[in-house]
Amino acid sequence: MTGQIVTIGGGTFLTDDPDPRLDAFILSLTGKPRPRICYLGTAGGDHERGLHGFYKAMSGLDCRPSELTFFPRVIGDLEAFVAEQDVFWVGGGSTANLLAVWRLHGLDVLLRAAYERGAVLCGVSAGMNCWFESCTTDSFGTTLEPLADGLGFLPGSACPHYDGEPQRRPLYRRLVDTGALPSGWAVDDYCALHFRGGELAEAVALRDGAQGYRVERGSETPLGARLLQ
Repeated sequence: MTGQIVTIGGGTFLTDDPDPRLDAFILSLTGKPRPRICYLGTAGGDHERGLHGFYKAMSGLDCRPSELTFFPRVIGDLEAFVAEQDVFWVGGGSTANLLAVWRLHGLDVLLRAAYERGAVLCGVSAGMNCWFESCTTDSFGTTLEPLADGLGFLPGSACPHYDGEPQRRPLYRRLVDTGALPSGWAVDDYCALHFRGGELAEAVALRDGAQGYRVERGSETPLGARLLQ
């Protein structure tokens, strides 16, 4: 069985206006009572604000939250820990640093195995980017740049914060139009794309007008996001 991935453009419990509807939707995808959900804040250096926001958000939902940190690493048997989880929730920050740390510790391989046995993977910003083959990122400075060595659990490229940061849309369109990045998916803040078995199942949104897009060379197609209730 292949799992599911939810890629979030922006606007989660990591912001000043958290909304429980998206997290409730993600947990529901497991089909399990009180699923185990693990927070990965690697991209942000495991900062306390992300961990605090995660636990506060999960306290209002029927789940069993945990965390996997690398700054410092306190879990010795990663394989056993990862095998216990139903959902992996990845925070934002540096996509390049996230990929480097996960690969150094072998977490990329363990997450691939978890996905293939049916786990739900999700995340925002860098936590969206990482699942694709390539993306746009600010990992290397204040100017956005392409990154071409993502995990590749999902084919193509990705761009979060499509309506939230002025550099994102024009750069991503140019990179796709010129062939520097393959066709892919762009997501506004407060919107998320749900993939099942590697195929888009639907776009969901927390606000009216928040949208996802299929971006190909010379075209950009809105996906018609469903507003979560």
